[in-house]
Amino acid sequence: MNRFKRKCRLMGCSFELGLIASDAAIANQYLEQGIREIQRIENLLSEFKPDSQISIINQHAGEATVHVDNEVVQLLHRSQKISSISNGYFDITVGPLKKLFRFKNEAFVFPAKHSIAKALKKVGYRKISIDPETNSVKLNSKGMHISLAAIGKGYAADVVRKMWKENNVIGGYIDASGDLTAFGHDEKGEPWKIGIANPDNRNETLLTIPLHEASVATSGDYEQHFIHNGSRYSHNINPKDGKPIKGIKSVSIVSPSAELSDALATAVYAMGIDKGLSFLNQLPKTHGIIIDDQNKIFFTKQLHYEAVSI
Repeated sequence: MNRFKRKCRLMGCSFELGLIASDAAIANQYLEQGIREIQRIENLLSEFKPDSQISIINQHAGEATVHVDNEVVQLLHRSQKISSISNGYFDITVGPLKKLFRFKNEAFVFPAKHSIAKALKKVGYRKISIDPETNSVKLNSKGMHISLAAIGKGYAADVVRKMWKENNVIGGYIDASGDLTAFGHDEKGEPWKIGIANPDNRNETLLTIPLHEASVATSGDYEQHFIHNGSRYSHNINPKDGKPIKGIKSVSIVSPSAELSDALATAVYAMGIDKGLSFLNQLPKTHGIIIDDQNKIFFTKQLHYEAVSI
């Protein structure tokens, strides 16, 4: 058995798809199939493609109901469920707040309080009306903007994994800029492993986690953050108060679903360390690693990992 892989840029990030097979032609067929599927999903979900279904929903915010594919309705519905169980710390309507901030590691001025307050009025997952029977969606306030950036890549990875397993691929992975979902085993018959990076040096691995039918996603401020009055702020926005988050450098979530890991990494980042760990410890088959701004590492109760260097 050999490992075959393909790299490409999709959904705004670098993807690597890899699988285990004995025949190169069949492997390349499945890799191409996976890439086409992610492209299809990007065309549905991208907020940056004006003809995507998500963009059309945003364009009609506060005005009209939009009919979309059932696949989109179901993903939006699951997003609302994750918002509910996380008490609103995960929220796909946070777009109006993100537009207020610029995270380029340069001199930064906080938006005025009234600007944040105004944007907060356009935020709230309960303001999305979804009708699964008619496959229709409406954003209830003008100026609302939904983004699936914190769940879309995970969803795409889950779809490709399911497709490959249905085609009896014995092992494979989908890596979206470090967010990894994997199944089966590698070319040596061993479990897949992923390294958790040092937030200050992404080329340095702090610890490794074996992945068996699981996914890991990381939310961090590696590339987008700013320093204000001596404090380091992340590009992640707390949907509760509309402010960037400080005190945490990265959150990594391991769960059976890439979609869930993706969304929970964002939610726990906003929750903070104590609340986030307590929340994760209540979820089945879900684990977390949090690194604070002092480089202290926190783990959920039953996480198994291998320390590399701390």
